[in-house]
Amino acid sequence: MSKQVIVYSTEGCIECGFVKQMLTEEGIPFEVRDVMKSEEYQKEVEKFGFMGVPVTVVGDKAVKGLTPELRELIATVK
Repeated sequence: MSKQVIVYSTEGCIECGFVKQMLTEEGIPFEVRDVMKSEEYQKEVEKFGFMGVPVTVVGDKAVKGLTPELRELIATVK
């Protein structure tokens, strides 16, 4: 069973778009949560210790931005 992938983002965020594009190209389904449209989503991001987006979450692990750690996190889903 594959793990749920969540991408916290905002509309117009270029880096967020790159994260979503990478997941799409890898064939990994994901849920988008816009932190500007939901205070609850913003609080979820803050619980992971981040103040900005994009934040990609798989299970209990979260990675901010486009980093080598993001590729490692994505690899755990495949």
